[in-house]
Amino acid sequence: MMVAAIENGTVLDHIPSDRLFDVVSMLHLEKMSNAITIGFNLKSAVMGTKSIIKIADKYFTDEELNQLSAVAPNITMCVIKDYVIIEKRTVEMPEELVGIVQCPNPKCITNNEPMKTRFRSVAQGKDIIRCCYCNRDVELSDVRIVE
Repeated sequence: MMVAAIENGTVLDHIPSDRLFDVVSMLHLEKMSNAITIGFNLKSAVMGTKSIIKIADKYFTDEELNQLSAVAPNITMCVIKDYVIIEKRTVEMPEELVGIVQCPNPKCITNNEPMKTRFRSVAQGKDIIRCCYCNRDVELSDVRIVE
């Protein structure tokens, strides 16, 4: 095992290595005082390479996980208490993303008026979302997170 266990906290596993720093930025890990372990470009039989983040004494809200799903869908989240996994689940994208992803269409109303963006998944299992206002399709690999 290349990454040490944590007593209490959250483990985010199976993060695509090319999205790791987007996840770090989106979760504002640089501002946390918790102990954080980051593994980058670790070998994975399924993914080739993957990344992992272990955060001591931090548990994520559903809203944070929804944001995370837009950047790195289908990662595995494990909640750890007393060195034991008490919850393990795949972080899946909700049917609707509100105020999370920026629309790439410069003419979209969300880029010209003070309002939250709203996207829906185009099809189950596909990594494409559609703006509910201008109908622009965006691949998840190209999303920009609303700051």
